[in-house]
Amino acid sequence: MSIAHGSETVVLKPSKPTSLLAALLLHPNTVVSTTYLLRAVWDEEPPATARAALQTCVLRLRRLFAKYGISATTIEAVPGGYRMHSDNESLDLVQFRALAAGAGAVAGPGEELYRLREALSLWQGQPLANVASRMLQHDAVPALEQERLRVLERVCDLELAAGNCHQVLVDLYESARRHPVRERFTEQLVEALYRTGRQAEALAEYRTVRDRLRDELGIDPGPGLRRLELAILRAEELAPAPPPARTAAAAGAPALPAGATATARPVRAVPPVPAFAGRDADRRAMAARLTAAGGPRLVVVSGAPGIGKSALARQTAHEVQEAFPGGVFTLQLARPDGTPVAVEEAARLLPEPAPGRRLIVLDGAAGAWQVLPLLPAAEGAAVLVTSRRQLAAVVATHGGAVHRLDVLRPAEAYGLLAGLVGTERIAAEPAAARELAAVCGHFPLALRIAAGRLLTRPGLSVADCAAWLAEDPPVRLALAEDAGLSVPEVLGQALDALAPELREAFLRLGAREAAADPSAGESESVLEQLVEAGLLEDGPPGPYRLHDLLRSYARWRLRTHETAAPAAPR
Repeated sequence: MSIAHGSETVVLKPSKPTSLLAALLLHPNTVVSTTYLLRAVWDEEPPATARAALQTCVLRLRRLFAKYGISATTIEAVPGGYRMHSDNESLDLVQFRALAAGAGAVAGPGEELYRLREALSLWQGQPLANVASRMLQHDAVPALEQERLRVLERVCDLELAAGNCHQVLVDLYESARRHPVRERFTEQLVEALYRTGRQAEALAEYRTVRDRLRDELGIDPGPGLRRLELAILRAEELAPAPPPARTAAAAGAPALPAGATATARPVRAVPPVPAFAGRDADRRAMAARLTAAGGPRLVVVSGAPGIGKSALARQTAHEVQEAFPGGVFTLQLARPDGTPVAVEEAARLLPEPAPGRRLIVLDGAAGAWQVLPLLPAAEGAAVLVTSRRQLAAVVATHGGAVHRLDVLRPAEAYGLLAGLVGTERIAAEPAAARELAAVCGHFPLALRIAAGRLLTRPGLSVADCAAWLAEDPPVRLALAEDAGLSVPEVLGQALDALAPELREAFLRLGAREAAADPSAGESESVLEQLVEAGLLEDGPPGPYRLHDLLRSYARWRLRTHETAAPAAPR
């Protein structure tokens, strides 16, 4: 505590008058009872003459005020106690609270951020550092610190919403270290690190706070941090989103990580996909078509569930975004439970026409019926669509190119594991890493799930992880916190969306040995529909193929859910 008069500032020494002044300043313009003041000055052991001594402390403060040009009536004696008159000009705490309370009523986030930064600038060191009162140190200082931290959380929310991830990292590093159990700071730090391309550091910060919470408090991280961890493991884009409502921030309520709640919302930012590996030929061909001169282009990326369609689309969009001055927009056409977004809803979410060439990414299309009505509204834009289906009706009527994705090559799968888990850890067990990639069927989804297990268990060897997963891949390739990172959930959604006869045909194919001809006993129409659904590969003129991971899932499904139906007549 200090008194400033002109250019002179006097820091008060720890004393009973200083404790009395602190107790009054903490309750500006409010009657503070004599009983409270006695406890603040003498803690739990006031002497018999404490009331008279309290009056002496008041007189000493008034003489001190007079020395520095402060009116003696600033401290007013009233029935039952004392009241200290303070305003924005005389007390930093009053000014801080006024700036913080008024910031939410300003016109926009920029002005709110400016006012909150101004409020924080009033804090100089530890509050009440020169106050000897144990009661005030125990009760008042933590409450003051909570006021400051709520404002700082709001400031960081606003900075992240504005895309200022690099600028806010210093604040977040310090806050997360000093307040490890205040999870919102860790959420913000992890988000800022991830959005600046530092995925490994983001996950390391998550693990640090998770371990501390478990060791010190016996609890797991809250849902906000867990959702953020899963979003990183799934390589979801966390684009800048509006900050949480002012009322939530003022109450100290944790906010969802930016981008975590959107299911069908266009976003403009396209960060790179963390640890993206492979697909070089596809990326080059897609980039060339999307950016070619001569007007808008259409590209469809299709393939099996979990094979990396969305990741390829996002990575390609990131790499070509400079060619689209009108912006890059992503629209999710499937909700988290796999149900498609209605065409009318998707059409409302499409961006309005604007100057400059645009790229629109339609992610997770359920079929041509969902895409065709949206293309007229996207006129003038390049369009990149991902779908399990090949969308032949779309390319037949609007032109374009189809990229049908296969599983990753062994070297690409190894590179994805190294990028996710860490080069040194994977390089220490190269043979085990290749075995782990094979257990995952070289599917990007399964590889990310396996990487998530390794990242959350630093002591687990790659070999032990591969052996454990190999015992029952369809069951164990799952992270319990999120259905989107579960092979049985993702493949189950795709299978359950099929007509019963197609589902039964897929299960019959899976029940056969890998070397058997999948087409034997099945009609060509059924086989082609399974190809279109992304659950079977190739076809005429070559043989049909069933990926090993899909075959493994089909056998697990038969074992636990259903019985294979007899072969359909040809």
